[in-house]
Order: sequence, then C-alpha cells, then structure tokens
Amino acid sequence: MKKSLTKISLFILIGLIIFGCNSTKRVPDGKSLLTKNNIYIDDKKDNAEEVFNQLYQKQNSAIFGFPLRLNIYNLAKPKSDSLFKAKMIQNPKRYYRKARWLSKKQVKRLGESFLYSGVDNFLRKTGEAPVVLDTSSTRRSLKRLRSYFYNRGYFDVTTQYKIDTVDKKKVKLRYDIKTGKPYIIDSIKTFIASPALDSIYQSRKRNAVLKSKQKFETVTFDEERKRITEDFRNNGAFRFQQNYVTFDIDTLKKTHIANVDLVIENESIRLEDSVKTKPFELYKISKVNIFTDHNPTNASAPIKDSVVYNDFTLYSTTKLKYRPKAITDGIFVTKGNYFSDFRSSITSRYLSNLKVFNYPLIQYVEDKTQKNSLIANVYLTPRKKYTFGFSTDFTHSNIQDFGITGNTFLGIRNVFNGAETFEIGFRGNIGSSKDLANPNNTFFNISEIGVDAKLNFPRIFLPFKTDKIIPKTMIPFTTLSVGYAKQTNIGLDKQNFTSSLTYNWTPKRNTNFKLDLINIQFVKNLNPSNYFNIYQSSYNTLNEIAQDYLPATSPYFNQDTGRLLIEDGTNGFINDVAAGNIPLSVSDAKSVLSIVERRQRLIENNLIFATNISFTKTSKKDLLDNEFFAVKAKVESAGNLLSILARASKQLQNQNGANTFLDVEFSQYLKGEFEYIKHWDLSRKKVFATKVFAGIAVPYGNSDDVPFSRSYFAGGTNDNRAWQSYSLGPGASGSFLDFNEANMKLAFSAEFRFNIFQQLNGALFTDIGNIWNVLDNSKNEAAIFEGFKSLENIAVGSGFGFRYDFNFFIVRLDLGFKTYNPSEFVNDKWMKEMRFDKSVLNIGINYPF
Repeated sequence: MKKSLTKISLFILIGLIIFGCNSTKRVPDGKSLLTKNNIYIDDKKDNAEEVFNQLYQKQNSAIFGFPLRLNIYNLAKPKSDSLFKAKMIQNPKRYYRKARWLSKKQVKRLGESFLYSGVDNFLRKTGEAPVVLDTSSTRRSLKRLRSYFYNRGYFDVTTQYKIDTVDKKKVKLRYDIKTGKPYIIDSIKTFIASPALDSIYQSRKRNAVLKSKQKFETVTFDEERKRITEDFRNNGAFRFQQNYVTFDIDTLKKTHIANVDLVIENESIRLEDSVKTKPFELYKISKVNIFTDHNPTNASAPIKDSVVYNDFTLYSTTKLKYRPKAITDGIFVTKGNYFSDFRSSITSRYLSNLKVFNYPLIQYVEDKTQKNSLIANVYLTPRKKYTFGFSTDFTHSNIQDFGITGNTFLGIRNVFNGAETFEIGFRGNIGSSKDLANPNNTFFNISEIGVDAKLNFPRIFLPFKTDKIIPKTMIPFTTLSVGYAKQTNIGLDKQNFTSSLTYNWTPKRNTNFKLDLINIQFVKNLNPSNYFNIYQSSYNTLNEIAQDYLPATSPYFNQDTGRLLIEDGTNGFINDVAAGNIPLSVSDAKSVLSIVERRQRLIENNLIFATNISFTKTSKKDLLDNEFFAVKAKVESAGNLLSILARASKQLQNQNGANTFLDVEFSQYLKGEFEYIKHWDLSRKKVFATKVFAGIAVPYGNSDDVPFSRSYFAGGTNDNRAWQSYSLGPGASGSFLDFNEANMKLAFSAEFRFNIFQQLNGALFTDIGNIWNVLDNSKNEAAIFEGFKSLENIAVGSGFGFRYDFNFFIVRLDLGFKTYNPSEFVNDKWMKEMRFDKSVLNIGINYPF
C-alpha cells in the first residue's frame, strides 16, 4: 500500500512539472520569452558577474539549467479572484444565497481567500513571472555596458546587440563589445593651492594608489581621492572634504595615453551672497570635555560635578560615578594633537567595547579663544547599571521523560567605578525519568544545578604595565571567570568546576588575540557504577560476548532477563577475563579490552591546568559578504606548572606511577589546532565554501592519554554529516563504542550553496576527514595514525541540504551519505551505503562554516 501511494504521489508530481514546463504559456501573444543573455567581449564569451549585472533585463533564474520558479509560476491560474467574480455573476442566485448567509463584504473576501485564490497566490509569489523581451531595456543595458568599459579606460569602446529567435515565443540576446586599446596613465602632476595640504601630500605620496604606467580606471581615481582625504583629515585638516579633490585628464587619442593633473583648490567660504577662498589650515585640539552621563532627552541638564584629569575635563549632572582614568584611557582625542578622524573612530570603538555606555557621540567646535583650535566634546550615555533576565524551557530527551529548565542572569555595570562589568548566571534543571531507580517514588528524580560568574576589566590586568607591548589602541580587556555545575541521577553524576583568567586584544580590525593565562577544569564523577546504564552500546557488546562464553545459570546474569547484572555481573566477567579464567577469541578479547579502557577513561576524574593562546583573523566585512577568508590557530599546554609543584612538594606517585595534585592525577599534554575557511562568491546567490581543519594533542610526562574533554571526535551537524556525532573513527576501527574520540583530527569540507527561490536555499556538500590516536597509550592498530599510509582511512561523506533564511538566523537541514567508509571491508568501502535508509539527517542553526 505504501509503495502504491509513493508511486501515485510521484506520478502526480511529475505530471504537475510537465504541465508547468510550457515555459511560454504565460507569455502574451506577439511577445517573446528572454531565455538567455550572452555577452561577448572582443569575440570571447564573458560570464563575469560584474559585467552581467550591467544588464537591466536578465533571463529567468534556473537551477542546473531548469527554470523551476518560472514553471511554478505557470502552474498558477491567472486572475483567480476574477474567476470567482465571474462565477458569481454567472450564477446570481448562488451569490445572493452566500450574501444572505455571510454578507456582500464577506463574499468578496471569500474570493480572495486561500480556498479560491490562496494556492494560486502562493504559486505566483513563490514562482517567477516570465521575463518578456523589452528592447528599450536592451538599449539601456547597452548604454550601461558602454559606460562600464569606458570607466575602465576603454574610451574607444563600441557596443551592439543581436536578437536570435530560439523557438516560438523564445529569443536569446547577444551583446557584442569591442573594447579597443585601453588608455594608460602617463604623467601625474599636482596643483595643491594650500601649502599645509601640499606638505602632507608630499610626505605621504609614496602611499598613492594612482600611479603612472597603470591602466586608466575610474575606481583608481576614487580610491586615490579617498586616500588623500583620509590623510588630510587625519592630520588636522578639519574643514577638508572629498569633493575638493579633482582630476583634469588630457588624453592623446593616437597614442592612447592619459596625462593627469591632480588639483586641490583653496577652501571656499560662503559669505552671504558672495564666496571667497582661502588656504586650508590645520587644527589642533585645545580642550577635551567628557560628559559622563549625557541624556539626549535632557541635554541641557545642569552640571553638578566635574574633575580635571590629565588635560581632560569630566562632567556629571550628579556625583561623578567613574574613576577618571577608566574613561580617559579610552579617549585618543587629546589636547595638543592635530584633529584626526582615526582618533575619533578608535575612541568610539574603545568606549563602545566597555559595554557601559551606548555608542558615544563626539562633536568638535571651533575654539574662539585660540586660532585654528578645536574643542572636542565627548558625550557618553550610560546604560542601565543592572540588567536581569530569566528564561524557562520544558524539555524531553532520551535521559528524561519530562524536564523543566530555568536560567537567570544578572549583569552589573561599572562595578568598581572603573567601567568593569560583572555577570552572574544560575541555571537549574529538574526532570523525571521512569528508567532510573526511584526508591522514594518521587516524580522529579533528576536534577542539575550550575552557576557561572564573569568579571571584565577594560585593560590588561597585571601587576606591571603592558602598554608598550599591547597599547590601548588594541582595545585590551581582561576576563576572570569561574563556574560550577553538579548533576544528580544524570550520567555519572558529574561535578564540574571551571575557572580562567583571559586576556583579549585586537591589533587590527577583524584580527584578535586571546590568551588564557590560567584555564582550570576539574571534573569529578560521583557515580561511576552507573557507567553501563548510560553507555548502552558498550554494555550490549559486553553482554553478547558474555552470553557466548558463560552458562545461562551464571551468577553474573539476571535470571529473569538473561542479561549481565550491573555492576556485579559486568565487573565479575571483566575481572575473570583479565585473570585468564575465561579464554576469549582474539577479536572478543580486543573488544572487552576496548570496553575496559574506555570505561576507565570516562569514569576517571580529570584535573586540567592549562595555558593557551589563540589567533583569529577574517576578511569578512559584514553579514552579507560572501567573498572572504577566516583563519583560526590555537596552541595549548597543560600540566607543566602542576608538574613542578608536585615535584617540589615531593608528593608520592599513585599506583599507576603518575604524579598527583590534591590527590588527583593531573593531565599533561601539548595541543595545536589550525582552521582555514574560504568563501568564493560565484554570483547570482551562488557561493562555494571550503573549510580545512587540523588538530593534534600529544600527551607526555604525567599522562598517557588526553582528557576526554580535550580530545577530538568526528561526525555530526558541523563535521562529517554522513556520520552521527562521535560515531566516526578512530581510523578504520569502526568502533562499536558510544563515544569514539582520539587525539588527532584532519577534516576538509566543501559546499556549493545556491538559491532555490526567495528565502529557500540549497546546498551540495562533501565532507572528508577522520580522527586517529597518535603518540598515546592506544593499542588498537586500526585506530593509530602511522603516517601517510593512514590517510587511506579518511572517510568521505557527501549529500545535499536545504536552508531557510529568516534574516536573523538560518534553519539548516542536511542529508549525508557515506560515500567512502574506511571501516568496511575492501570491496564495500566505496558507494555501498549511498542509500536513503543509510543516510544521516542533520538539523542545525546557521551554516556549518
């Protein structure tokens, strides 16, 4: 029955597409559908987006050559609301019956309702109306193309177009552009009337964008005009504007050479009905006023408190609430310096980054008491000192049947009057699970609580000065954070304590450094005996092996269910295997050993005392930028300080021979990561995106392996989407364990993104990568990285996905297929699982990279 329904649905879908495939059915008689625009430049076809965008009229969009949106539009009935009206006119008795039952107004609305017009309106809105050839738009496109190449130095450019009939009611357009020989800039002469400006220009002309012997391009002149204006306004030219920079161009047609005169006239000043000119002058800052509690709705409030600090004057309408240095450290507009747009910009960025004020306002007024002087007024509007938030959610998962989660948040600004911010959050969860032991028969038998606190300082918080290494212009800040969480009846009932001392600074815009001088994590498992209740895959494998070697009457089994008892049965069987009392096959012995190693690894307590530094850089300008790169790198070292302290305190080693600190084995390792993301804008809402990731964590000294929280896993929504999280690798092992992780990872992803219609986008992707063990205590040969030959165990996943753009976030659905599975037998590695029943569905928010 299901197969029949599927076939019927498929036939209906194909029929609808075929019906809509008459692409000219909505093209009026005597008109033609524009099916293609071809642009030829000097007899060579050009598909560059920038050139194509000069056209006023473009053909209908298509997905892999198929005009899907046009055919969806053609499925809609034209003027469906008019059809309803005609239907009522033809049957007036029916109309009057409906009017008596409803009303005339409601009958009219009925014709516009989804029942009569909704489907057709949806199809028209989702689809795309046919692009009918309009020769007036073609001529305008030709004019724009001519201007486009003219602005790129092709002054002799000629353009023409040709209409080719493809089929009945279908045409193609061909644009032919003959560019001719480009003009080259020869000499560049400057005529700057103001001596002060000429001096600045001469001192910085080595940075000129416009140079001789380069091709004439209008964009180069625009960039040079912008550069000159920035130089002048960053060196005191307060009254200078970009429109004062003009270029006189003399072209020699026969030789295709352009001579350029750069002209900057004196300042024009309007006096009533006349205009006079005078040389531009440079302005210095004579005074800096800072209004610390400016209220735009009450700007004239009287000043009640003020203080002078290092040539800054701070004002307040109440008692001053800030230590002067905390604010003046972020003011780069200083007395005695020349006016500078850059100083204004960096001041605004610094003060905004404090998160204590709204975006600041900086105004300059001429100082009437001093010639060529400016008074800088910095207006700061404080944010609310206290912010409080609360949220709650109702949850359901495989751990709890019903749960209630609550989060509270309290933020305090200007805590110590130094523009510091303090944030503290509490989180809690109570839930019910019928699968867990519940001797008191209480409904809520699961709980988790946590608290996180964070204190931010707008400077590098150290006992010595760092201004020479990290100046204030890099907007440094320090964060001290601490957190605690405790679980009851969840997993192994962990207690998790974290703390860190972090420094951040920004050397350049879109470039950031982050140093965790101290990063502490302590994880304590309070209920390790619950391991096999939680990690069911490990338990099921151990149970199956035990059933093959033990009699059904063994005391290790529950006689009612025939399964291993937890934890007497599991521990008893494992101990007998280790003692050699139960001889196992080689493969079963390896499986039991893997289970034992993983159990020991996940139930052990961890103490991580690390230091790390990370670097990020991106060329992305804004959220709409689809042509950019991003680089991330991180180096982390853990355990070295504790190793020194443990030796100095002469602590005894534990039974495993490892040093301890506060009776806990501490982790010691060195870790490095690198990630590179690159996006290419392929035009017309098409983007090709790639990501490369490499990471390795090497244990040494006090550790034989890397803590679980610092190891790598593969698979999942933002990784290799053909495998579920933690299910891929390590290597070719094809592990049966619940969580597969290792200390080395390589990954590469590529994704082609395209628009389907409106806010719905599609993607085709390929994910390549795996995890391995290297230089640790792993004994599974299939999981160990042994050089280049191990790269044959890189897994390949591919698939397709859909994304719906809600503007402020994107909902993503990806379907991944195992294209190459390194854990399968040789003849079954490639393409054997490219089936929907073997696929993995991933649902995520925003793009994976």
